[in-house]
Amino acid sequence: MAGRACLVTGATDGHGRALAEALARRGADLVLLGRNPEKLRRVQDAIAGAGAPRPATLLCDLSSRRDVDRAAAEYLAGGRALHVLVNNAGLVCQQRQENADGVELTFAVNYLALFQLTLRLLPRLLESAPARIVNVASDSYKIAALDFDDLLFERGYSFMRAYARSKLAIVYFTLELARRLGPRGVDVSAVDPGPVASNIGANNPGLAYRLAGPLIRTVFPSPARAARTALMVATDPALAGESGAYYRSGKRRARVLDFDAATSARLWERSVALTGADL
Repeated sequence: MAGRACLVTGATDGHGRALAEALARRGADLVLLGRNPEKLRRVQDAIAGAGAPRPATLLCDLSSRRDVDRAAAEYLAGGRALHVLVNNAGLVCQQRQENADGVELTFAVNYLALFQLTLRLLPRLLESAPARIVNVASDSYKIAALDFDDLLFERGYSFMRAYARSKLAIVYFTLELARRLGPRGVDVSAVDPGPVASNIGANNPGLAYRLAGPLIRTVFPSPARAARTALMVATDPALAGESGAYYRSGKRRARVLDFDAATSARLWERSVALTGADL
C-alpha cells in the first residue's frame, strides 16, 4: 500500500482504528477522519510510535451535513489522491435523537454521512483510479425494511430497527453506486466485520450500556481480528474489478438481497434530498 492514499472514517476506536493501524503498517498514505481532535492525536502518535508513517487527520462531525461538506471540500482542496475510502464510522442510539438538521441520528451518521461523503469525494477517487470504496455494513440488514412513509422513525423507534435500517441502506447504496459507476476504475464493496469488541454504543448513557459495554469488549472478537475482512477488501490485488460485492468472514457472499431497482432509486432520491449530494 506504499503510496496509496487511504481515508478511514471512525478511525479513533475499535474496528476503524484497527483497520487504520493495519493499513499504516502496509505503508499507506493514511488520513484519519474523526470528530475528536484529542483522540485523533492519540491514534496519530500510536501509529507513528509503532514505526509507520505518521497519518494525517481530518476533523469532521458526521452528524452534520454542513460539516461533511466542509471536510470533503478540505480534503479535495489539499490535492491528495484518494485510492481507498473506508466508510467505517457508525453509532447506536438507545433513544431516538435528531441531528442539527432534524434527521434521526442513527440514519444520519451511519448512512447519510456515508452517502454524502462518498459522492463529494468521488471525483478524486475517479481521478486516482484504480480506487476502492469499502462500506462497513452489517448482517443486521437482513432484519430491516425501508419504510419510506416513516424512513426516519418518527413513529415506533427501536434502536435495533434503526441500526439495521441504516445498514440496509448502506447495502443498497453499495449495489446502486457500483451499478451507476460501471467499469470506471472505482470498485464499491460492503463488508460485515461481524461482532467487534468495541465501544460502539458508548454515546448512550445509563445502566444498559454500563452493563453491556464490558461484556461486548470481553466476549466479542478483537477489533484487529474483526478488521481482517475490510483490510482484505481494501488491499487485495485479486479483488480488483469486484464491484458491488458483499463480504463477511473473509468471503464474498454469493447472494446479498433481493435487489429491487425501484426501491434503490427511491432511496437514492431521498438521500439526495437529505444531503444535497448526487452523482
